[in-house]
Amino acid sequence: MENNDLISVEEENGVVDVSRSALIFLGTGCSSAVPNAMCLIQPSDPPCHVCFQAMSLPPERSHNYRCNTSLLIDYCQSDGKHHYILIDVGKNFREQVLRWFTYHKIPQVDSIILTHEHADAVLGLDDIRAVQPYSATNDIDPTPVYLAQYAMESISMKFPYLVQKKLKEGQEVRRVAQIDWKIIEEQHDKPFVASGLKFIPLPVMHGEDYISLGFLFGETCRVAYISDVSRFPSSTEYVISKTGAGQLDLLILDTLYKKGSHNTHFCLPQTLDAVKRLCPKRALLIGMTHEFDHDKDNEFLAEWSTREGIPVQLAHDGLKIPIDL
Repeated sequence: MENNDLISVEEENGVVDVSRSALIFLGTGCSSAVPNAMCLIQPSDPPCHVCFQAMSLPPERSHNYRCNTSLLIDYCQSDGKHHYILIDVGKNFREQVLRWFTYHKIPQVDSIILTHEHADAVLGLDDIRAVQPYSATNDIDPTPVYLAQYAMESISMKFPYLVQKKLKEGQEVRRVAQIDWKIIEEQHDKPFVASGLKFIPLPVMHGEDYISLGFLFGETCRVAYISDVSRFPSSTEYVISKTGAGQLDLLILDTLYKKGSHNTHFCLPQTLDAVKRLCPKRALLIGMTHEFDHDKDNEFLAEWSTREGIPVQLAHDGLKIPIDL
């Protein structure tokens, strides 16, 4: 995959350009993550190569080890100051902090954006306190969290102690994550700004009974992040299509299984069809199960890319992409 002036898929020679923004993939796996637990506790004969390989290598080399999908945007503003914007806080958030915040020297989280309220996107919210300044009495600035109204209603039931601010008489103060909830209007023409970066909501179907949000961001380089999708509404497809509102520089897109179809997610055949329709300059795939072997399947995708003229590869946990936003 060739680099261009806007995106380089890996840092060259380990040199970090602190004057650029970057995308850091904290997780690229499905809800149950990889390795699949059943492959380890009830191994097949022969054992699952992907799951056992994922467990046998250190994090920086184990590209088949996949936590819940999550993206960290390291946004470098024109004054050189960095802001850290997190998309989704799933079940594996603490593990992602230990693996990748330390590896990439991420000091904090400045704001959070949620795609939807399923477990693999929100169950790490309790652990946000671990990346906030310590205060036994919660006397700190809250972290803004942007989410849709329906997600807010669900999270109010899952995490009432993160939402309800007033203590009842006699109730003890307990240290919990301090969050400033901000509702996203889900229309394309209602962008919002998180930590200085503008985001355009991209409503998509995640099963025919449910809407999840993707996001379009970046002025110099247009990036669309869509982690949970089974169908694009025509209005959303127009916003991110080369034949619609304009070509994407980078499309980050859901792909659950290698074959067939699924009722709530794209699988590889639907993902590649969507890539051809949208025609981004390049695409990276996320949300994979243990059916995908990173190196082997990227060889297949390299051949597909040459044939179709659109570079497509599987992303992996820990991948950092310097990018101009």
